[in-house]
Amino acid sequence: MRHIVIVGAGILGACLAFRLSGPGVQLTVVEAANPASGASGASFGWINASFFANPDHHRLRVEAMAAHHRLSRDLPMGAQHWPGCLWYEEAGAGLEARESLLKELGYPVERLTRAQIAAAIPALGEVPEEALLFPGEGAVDPAHLARVALAASGARVMRGLAVERLIEEAERITGVQTEAGPIFGDTVILTAGTGTPALLAHLGQHLPMLRRPGLILRTNRLDPVLPHILATKDLELRQDVDGSLFVPFSTNHQGDTATHIAQTAEALSERAMEQIRRMLPGQRIICQDISLAHRPVPGDGLPVLGSAGVPGLWLAVMHSGVTLAALAAEGLRSAILGNGLPGDWAAYGLDRPGLSAPT
Repeated sequence: MRHIVIVGAGILGACLAFRLSGPGVQLTVVEAANPASGASGASFGWINASFFANPDHHRLRVEAMAAHHRLSRDLPMGAQHWPGCLWYEEAGAGLEARESLLKELGYPVERLTRAQIAAAIPALGEVPEEALLFPGEGAVDPAHLARVALAASGARVMRGLAVERLIEEAERITGVQTEAGPIFGDTVILTAGTGTPALLAHLGQHLPMLRRPGLILRTNRLDPVLPHILATKDLELRQDVDGSLFVPFSTNHQGDTATHIAQTAEALSERAMEQIRRMLPGQRIICQDISLAHRPVPGDGLPVLGSAGVPGLWLAVMHSGVTLAALAAEGLRSAILGNGLPGDWAAYGLDRPGLSAPT
């Protein structure tokens, strides 16, 4: 019986547990608080490849979207849905450039006129002259998916246990040390988000991370008013399957470079609510929940996936974990069970030259 220890019970750790479950594998998931209580629980939940750092990163995200479809077939209660995204963060030349770039990459995109947008979203108060529709993009509640995946995995979940350090014996990682004692395993996988660098530091490994706090607002439940995710010049907005609206406080939150929350959460939420009510006039919209989490963004902005350079230790640290979780779980499962990482994942290793210290 092989024993695998996963550190972190967010969407990444949960999807890994689900993919690794099976005969001959014992799984233990160690979580410092509660499942999905970190970045996964304060995420916008957008599954997309229209945001990317370079063409290779775009292809990775396209593959990740396909992996989510596979996951939704294998785990139907994960509740991914695919409303598509209506994008008008830019207009004129900026919109045309985005459309041209995505078409060159082979990404499905349609340009809609003002009349088409108004017909598609009758509740929209401020209708742009034109927008791009990315019809294949989706969304999910990452906390819900994490809980469902953990339950389906059959893993033993140990909550409220912070991992203090990794246990190394004979130049191999053999477990983790917690305040309640050691937990031993044949393999340890770090999916601990912003907590990963401190654990690697005990081994002399350096993982630079950017400071990227993020606030997410959730409203009361409404009747269906948004058939698409919206990415506008003012905010991003989506309606979940339960009717709630989700809004990140920063425009273009995936590319947001802010290192601190510039205003109070109250002031930011009031501004966001004004924008939402202006976009959806006539709706009774109430702010019900505000969540803050620090997004796990490696120093160069790209995912870190694969071996940590020490036998027995693997890691997955990235933003956006929502988009990439299903693919990361598949790839790491392949590697951990002896079939190797996908060939194009070499660019995302911990030892890559471009992974520099944050500035």
